[in-house]
Amino acid sequence: MVIKSAELERVCGLVGQLPKNQMPEAAFAGKSNVGKSSLINALMNRKSLARTSGQPGKTQTINFYKVNGEFYLVDLPGYGYAKVSQADRQKWGALIERYLYGSKVLRGVFLLVDIRHDPGENDKLMYDWIVSAGYKPVVIATKLDKIKRSQLAGQLAAIRARLGMDKDGVIIPFSAQTGQGRDDIWKIIEIWQEPQKIM
Repeated sequence: MVIKSAELERVCGLVGQLPKNQMPEAAFAGKSNVGKSSLINALMNRKSLARTSGQPGKTQTINFYKVNGEFYLVDLPGYGYAKVSQADRQKWGALIERYLYGSKVLRGVFLLVDIRHDPGENDKLMYDWIVSAGYKPVVIATKLDKIKRSQLAGQLAAIRARLGMDKDGVIIPFSAQTGQGRDDIWKIIEIWQEPQKIM
């Protein structure tokens, strides 16, 4: 994918109206500290298009990035940060639910998990939530550069088992540091842009 242009077009908060986009959308969900912003920056070849923070839980909005004037990458609020109040977690959950069930142009959802750890209860809930909304999540196992090569197969198997993925479910190991996995993610996004290629 050649990135000719990329911009943060819209930020939708808890009480904001979700945009009624006409172009295809691909969404990214994951825990607050799993590296969604780093992944989006790596996909776009930008250092700071998506803001990264040392404070998990900072992304409290749905952020819509328009790419090449043709489609959107959608960054969903991070979940699972303990210091966020229960009330805020419920609000974020409602916002995500409203988006997943309401978007008419959402073609697929990536679920990010940290490859170093088994998925937690929140990851499993999000996976099942995405499935219940009618999509087949593509799992991105981030922070690949943080483990040894000998650990890769075992970690991927643990992720697949914990999430209850089908045998044909896709897991993409990814590193924002090395860029490994970037092309595989773009290939899926390109497929989703084609007519009737909804996952």
